[in-house]
Amino acid sequence: MKSIAKVLSLPVLAALAGATFLAVTAPAEAADGRLQEILDRGTVRVGVLGAFKPWSFPSTDGTQEGIEIDLAKSVADTLGVNLEPVVVTSANRMQFLQQGKIDVIIGGMYDTAERRKIIGIIEPAYWTSGPTLMAKEGAIASWEDIKDKPVCAKQGANYNKQVQREYGPRLVAFTGNTEGKAALRAGKCVAWLYDDASIMADLASGEWDGYEMPVSVLFNNPWASAVPIEELDKPWGVFMTGMAYRWQAEGTLLELEKKWEVKPSDWLAEQHKRLEWDESYLDGQ
Repeated sequence: MKSIAKVLSLPVLAALAGATFLAVTAPAEAADGRLQEILDRGTVRVGVLGAFKPWSFPSTDGTQEGIEIDLAKSVADTLGVNLEPVVVTSANRMQFLQQGKIDVIIGGMYDTAERRKIIGIIEPAYWTSGPTLMAKEGAIASWEDIKDKPVCAKQGANYNKQVQREYGPRLVAFTGNTEGKAALRAGKCVAWLYDDASIMADLASGEWDGYEMPVSVLFNNPWASAVPIEELDKPWGVFMTGMAYRWQAEGTLLELEKKWEVKPSDWLAEQHKRLEWDESYLDGQ
């Protein structure tokens, strides 16, 4: 049987050296906790969206691949267990976590105050997204280029008013994404205003050749992994917190940007610079 102490001594928690997290290895908690259950089972079950390229999507052989699958594999490899990706939806992923059908969510989920009340949100966040534009290549070079021009948008998006106020486009709002993007193809708008993660997924689908995401996001909505709320301050939550620090500090996420040909994110670069550690210092601990 693998021990909690051995797992928590792995380099993943070196990023938290000196932090109070290292004090949560009490034997009573460890014996009944999710981390020990995962080690005994020999498999970690990770909830992923499953059809959200390039984060998680089916490969040609039917297995899941993508950025979040690579992150999930790093969790399994660090634990020395097998990975079982479990396809979830935005509607059921938190319920699956609460019901014990999965051990952790790594599935394109925003970190919100409401979600923090019912599940254990892991910090730091591993990705981010925000409003940006999709347009024909060369049509738009900056946000200022959309002033007084028609821009397709989704009805009710909370950033519509901000974009309209700051950049002055003539927003043409649609009830659904399909209708809005069809209007863009038909030339009724110079750009489609939406979340950059969804736009990147469209561009990665191969169905939008000749289009691009020419401008940066306006603001960042962090994506977080999550464990059951009762596990957040126990060894399983501590372990996943260490993994999240490691992804940022070691530049794992920057490497995955390149691997999956995702447009570089200023936010990820800033997080890496802020959280990267001096490995020579850690080696001496």
